[in-house]
Amino acid sequence: MTGHPAHHQEPGGLPLEVLVPAVFVVLLASAYLLLATRARRRNRQAGWSCWRTGWFLAGCGLLAAALLPPVAQWAHGDFRGHMLQHLLMGMYAPLGLVLGAPVTLVLRNLPSHQGRRLTGLVQSRPAHALAHPVTALVLSVGTLALLYFTPLYNAMSADTGLHGLLHAHFLLAGCLFAYVIAGPDPAPARPGVPVRLVVLGVAIAAHAVVSQLMYGGFGINIHAPVDQVQRGAEIMYYGGDIAELLLALALVATWRPQRTTRRAPDRRRSIDAARPVVP
Repeated sequence: MTGHPAHHQEPGGLPLEVLVPAVFVVLLASAYLLLATRARRRNRQAGWSCWRTGWFLAGCGLLAAALLPPVAQWAHGDFRGHMLQHLLMGMYAPLGLVLGAPVTLVLRNLPSHQGRRLTGLVQSRPAHALAHPVTALVLSVGTLALLYFTPLYNAMSADTGLHGLLHAHFLLAGCLFAYVIAGPDPAPARPGVPVRLVVLGVAIAAHAVVSQLMYGGFGINIHAPVDQVQRGAEIMYYGGDIAELLLALALVATWRPQRTTRRAPDRRRSIDAARPVVP
């Protein structure tokens, strides 16, 4: 690559590129554990699922793996490391975080009036537009073409601030897509499972097309050795397939088909209706 963000050393010895992500992940996991503990104390019968907690902490662990050495250090100087970091941060970690149902956990800890405000925010028109599957698809997959087929990636890889924005986009867009497709949290006007499966299929196809174009060197604008770009394309192709398969499994696992049951006619009513009326 042509350039990479410089490491800013703190007096304590840890660079900011390590210190800030580490603190962020620790605070994120600690806040979740605190809210989960409070939810169990407030309602001992309902409690809070240990599975949800495990999923969220797994997501935090994957996020830490993406943001901290050795992956983060490898990503600064090698496109293969960047692609692995992209997958961990934008696909694997968001799945764990979303399956932890953080919005539901926050709602259980809020007073009723604040909970109604948060619910109203989730059901607002902007939230409807943002949580639409097509919007989530464009933000998570559509930006890949903008990133790798324009000079944008090279500019971001050489600037610390832009590089941080790229990381934030990967994480937030990945969380939004996982939330729309298979999130257990309430979502405004979430479409049915068949529609979400179609959107997920489009995402799989788009990832495959981008990775194959990248492998063949068609139209890409990435200042990196050819072998690194090709290996990075392979990581995107196979690693993305596994992540989207896990997302599909999460979606199917939460599918509860609606069964229409016909009520049997009331025999007593039919008998009474057949009886003649005696004056």
